[in-house]
Amino acid sequence: MPDVSPGAEGTQDASREAPRAPARGGANRSIATRLIMVAALWSLVALLVTGFVLVTLYREASEREFDARLDVYLKAIIGEMAAGTPSSPAVPGNLGDPRFDLPASGWYWMVMQAETGEVLFSSESLLGDRLELPQPEPGEVLKSVIGGPRSAELRALQRTIIFGEAAAYRIAVAGDTDELRERESDFAGQVALTLLVLGLGLVGAIFLQVRVGLRPLATLSASLAAVRRGDAQTVDEDLPPELRPLAVELNALVRSNREVVERARTHVGNLAHALKTPLSVIVNEVRGQDAPFAGKVGEQAELMRSQVNHHLERARMAAQRRVIGVSCDVEPVLARLIRAMSRIHRDRDLDISLDMKSQVRFRGEEQDLEEMAGNLIDNACKWASSRVRVSVAPQGEGATAERVVVTIEDDGPGLGAQERAEALKRGRRLDETVPGTGLGLSIVVDLAGLYGGDLSLSKARTGGLAARLVLPAL
Repeated sequence: MPDVSPGAEGTQDASREAPRAPARGGANRSIATRLIMVAALWSLVALLVTGFVLVTLYREASEREFDARLDVYLKAIIGEMAAGTPSSPAVPGNLGDPRFDLPASGWYWMVMQAETGEVLFSSESLLGDRLELPQPEPGEVLKSVIGGPRSAELRALQRTIIFGEAAAYRIAVAGDTDELRERESDFAGQVALTLLVLGLGLVGAIFLQVRVGLRPLATLSASLAAVRRGDAQTVDEDLPPELRPLAVELNALVRSNREVVERARTHVGNLAHALKTPLSVIVNEVRGQDAPFAGKVGEQAELMRSQVNHHLERARMAAQRRVIGVSCDVEPVLARLIRAMSRIHRDRDLDISLDMKSQVRFRGEEQDLEEMAGNLIDNACKWASSRVRVSVAPQGEGATAERVVVTIEDDGPGLGAQERAEALKRGRRLDETVPGTGLGLSIVVDLAGLYGGDLSLSKARTGGLAARLVLPAL
């Protein structure tokens, strides 16, 4: 059966990326959207308050102007009455407004005895009716809103005057407020339209301001993405003063990360040299000796050397995994591997195809991708009857791929469910007739785990074995 033997512990490596926590509430809303929403809400509140204040001020000004007109008519009536005697005042004539002569026109005046309330004179527009008025204080000019004929709302102005020593008269002038309310309504509509246009203009200006103001953040993001992809070595520090310290700190972090990786690689090399030499000496000393003790020592020394090589390689891969700005294109690597495997297995005339609908970048070392994909493709070629299919597909939300899935399928005998589980045990070989050490897929699982990915085996659509490799992508 296939030379499949990954270690299960690789799939549980501590360096695997933690799953992303779901966003709570509006935590995933962009800064630009938040700024625009807050500014738009504040502008809406400010414009509503402004509109209310403007309409209120206009209403008060209109009422003062209306009362001033009533006061003119009131003084005109007093002036005409003064033409008579205190006990027999003159009848007011034309006040200069024909509406006082039109029946139920909405404009009325009335003269009454202050003590008895008896109506002495009234405008022709009242048609002998009378206005129900509140009682003013002596010398007070009373303003009030009353009901008039035909249930009209009237704004009235009345005053008590004294002719001579004993003759007191109440004089009232009232006008219909329909005209006043209509003017207020027209003004409120004009204010609403004006503020609406102003509000739309403010929102547009806020949108442009936020977009222009946050553009340096987009520049910083693009520069950081270029470093992560490996297209640049440092983050561009040509930014506004508010963002330049952040770019400087990011560059310091990148440099520190690279220094840590280089130190780790140096220590790994030193440790490898320090351990391999004594083990080689032990193996050489017991080689050629027939004693059981020597054989057991040689066997265990070889096992120790294999384990040291394995774990040192894991340490090297872990260091590479944490390098910022390392990535490679997937298609050239797989195409190169397929050409190599076609030459290696040319005597079997295998059909090895690559199905890749979109370009994807692997976020990691190119040689690591070659090692993982190479082991899987080579394993598939060993057991395929005539065809091996390699497919690549991006995996992620939206337009940005968060993972790349590489699937290698063959049309060989395949493995059962129990055999696939056995194959995922370190150093396990299910068929000794095929060359191999049983460590090929162990390397794949270890590398995939260090990159936060994984490897799984299943039944292929062609009946053979399907290996599904999931890796981080850009």
